[in-house]
Amino acid sequence: MSSWNSVHLEVLYYVLGWVAFFSWSISFYPQVYLNFRRKSVVGLNFDFVLLNLTKHSSYLIYNASLFFSSTVQRQYRQKYGHNEMIPVAANDVAFSTHAVLLTAFTLFQIVIYDRGNQKISKIAIAIVSVAWLSVAVCVFVAIPKLSWLWLISCFNTVQIVMTIIKYIPQTILNFQRKSTTGFSIGNILLDFFGGVTNYSQMAVQSIDQNSWVNFYGNIGKTMISLVSIFFDVLFMIQHYVLYPAKNTDSPSNPTLVSKEPLLKTFDNPHTECV
Repeated sequence: MSSWNSVHLEVLYYVLGWVAFFSWSISFYPQVYLNFRRKSVVGLNFDFVLLNLTKHSSYLIYNASLFFSSTVQRQYRQKYGHNEMIPVAANDVAFSTHAVLLTAFTLFQIVIYDRGNQKISKIAIAIVSVAWLSVAVCVFVAIPKLSWLWLISCFNTVQIVMTIIKYIPQTILNFQRKSTTGFSIGNILLDFFGGVTNYSQMAVQSIDQNSWVNFYGNIGKTMISLVSIFFDVLFMIQHYVLYPAKNTDSPSNPTLVSKEPLLKTFDNPHTECV
């Protein structure tokens, strides 16, 4: 089992990890508070919440299994090297747990508060159904061979796919409306900072260990950072460069919004990003 070579890098590793945790976690609360204050979830994208719950649940299963299970850790080292450090930190497990709880609570708010005529789209239901059906098949394949590392990697793959999918509707919506009015850029800045610090945490571990295995050994953590950074930069370009706010009292044309439910909303001012 490997250990840290530099105390300073070890401290920096944990600091970066918990900074990423707080940056990403804070972005969940404005939506929860807004729902509570209004006693309504009208304007909140239900598809996003469902996709996000699937994403974070899958990521929690991966992080908790690799962090706590000695069997999974043994299989990891057998695959990537006995001197390699486990690429999941306590802040990863804490973030996943917090994200699942807050997203599930948001889903509960959707159930109890005024929803207007909004509902979860069939596309979102189909995507989530395919995702969980796929991991169910993986479970039956993994059990006879006791391939636990491979199994949790399947959950990790699900969270990567969900991470990519959930950002696309907002990108398209901004393009269609030629505006980011009603979209919280503050949450994007927090999301971007969380992605940078999360990726930096992995880089610090690699520098200390003189090995880049943790980047592909935990491809989910790598991708969640890179995908978040990519889309956040795109959102910032849309917000500050392509479609800057105009000094006008007239709202943007609401008719330029896709009719497809999965692409329709995210136009409430407080959207969870991670």
